Amino acid sequence: MHGTKHHLQKDFFLYNASKARSKTYINMREISERFRLPPSEYVIIPSTYDPHQEGEFILRVFSEKRSLSEEVENMIEAERPLVSTKKGKPIIFVSDRANSNKELTADENAGKDGEKTQADKKKHSSTKAHEESEEQKQFRNIFRQIAGDDMEINAEELRNVLNNVVKKHKDLRSEGFELESCRSMIALMDTDGSGKINFDEFRHLWDKIKSWQKIFKRYDTDHSGTINSYEMRNAVNDAGFRLNNQLYDIITMRYADKNMNIDFDSFICCFVRLDAMFRAFHAFDKDGDGIIKLNVLEWLQLTLYA
Repeated sequence: MHGTKHHLQKDFFLYNASKARSKTYINMREISERFRLPPSEYVIIPSTYDPHQEGEFILRVFSEKRSLSEEVENMIEAERPLVSTKKGKPIIFVSDRANSNKELTADENAGKDGEKTQADKKKHSSTKAHEESEEQKQFRNIFRQIAGDDMEINAEELRNVLNNVVKKHKDLRSEGFELESCRSMIALMDTDGSGKINFDEFRHLWDKIKSWQKIFKRYDTDHSGTINSYEMRNAVNDAGFRLNNQLYDIITMRYADKNMNIDFDSFICCFVRLDAMFRAFHAFDKDGDGIIKLNVLEWLQLTLYA
């Protein structure tokens, strides 16, 4: 287990008994214990009497020989889709977000290079029409009714589209999306700085929401429309985001209610924000060293529209 820096899942504790623990587990101001254990590898897990509480602890280890210890943490990273190796311009102005949305359609890179023939386009359109599902046809009709002639929608119109679709999912208990969540979605997908998205951008956004929805339903086993903070940690990991304990605590403070539960709207809003911030970071991190440098204008433009 040494060197494996990842969060231990619930199954680990179901199949591995504790080697030492405090004799009494009561709500006291301070508990001190002394243990003598044979040489081995151990996971030390401090806890509070009530969940979601903060506490401090001190650990002193006496050993005859040199021993190693480390905090179990994840590296902060996100699984990224395969894109062209050509680096885009960093997202400094809103209109530059197009550089970080390369996976929106398969036609973008090919169109820029001039490699796609007219015959290929016709074949692609034919395949696309053939593969369009009933759900996609429903979206297109709803989208057209709300968007109008320009076939673009703003945050309020996006909320109407999404809430109409969510209502049709009887197995998902949700009161719908808040306007602020939809503004974050627009910011994520808006490639031209217009404050609106077209149908292709909306369809790409919906594909993301559907994948995140499946993760939410996987952990919402009691169909309450909420998941707890521990399940949120696993859900974030399933979505391809690797975060550390400090960031998981921030997510809980930002998106959970007073009972430490997270509803569907907050769940999607959190994932939209994570996706957008990782995307922006990768656009700025040209050399891939995990470090970026922003001036105050870039920082404000990036965070105000995120």
